[in-house]
Amino acid sequence: MSLIQYYGTGKRKTSIARVFLRSGKGEITLFVNKRVRPFDDYFHLESYKLTVKQPFMLTETQDKFDVFLRIEGGGVRAQSEAIRLGVARALLEFNRELKPTLKAAGLLTRDSRIKERKKYGLLGARKAPQYHKR
Repeated sequence: MSLIQYYGTGKRKTSIARVFLRSGKGEITLFVNKRVRPFDDYFHLESYKLTVKQPFMLTETQDKFDVFLRIEGGGVRAQSEAIRLGVARALLEFNRELKPTLKAAGLLTRDSRIKERKKYGLLGARKAPQYHKR
C-alpha cells in the first residue's frame, strides 16, 4: 500500500515551515529546529493554535489528515503563520476545488513584510545620527 502525502511550504519573516499531510485522524507532529515538541505545549496561546488550524476549519478537513511539521527559524507567531500558509498550500495540492475558499480567506497569499536592511551612514534602517549645527 502506498502512502499518499501532500506537501506545502510556508514562509513568514525568517520562519520556514514544511508541511506534510497524510490521511489520518487529525494528529499534529511538530519538529521545531530539529527537535520533537508537543503541539499544545509549543503553541501555548490559543490564538496560535487557531491560526494553525484555520485552513482545516474553513475547508472542514480537521479529522481527515495527520500533520507533520518541520519548522525552522523565527518566533512562535511567525512560525504559526508560516504553518498556516503551508497547510493551505498542501490542502490545495489535495483538492484544487478548495482554492476559492482559501483564497477568499486570504490564506494563499504570503505576507511579504520582513525586516528592512540597515543602510551605510545610518544607525539603523532609517535612523540617522543626530544633526548638530556646530
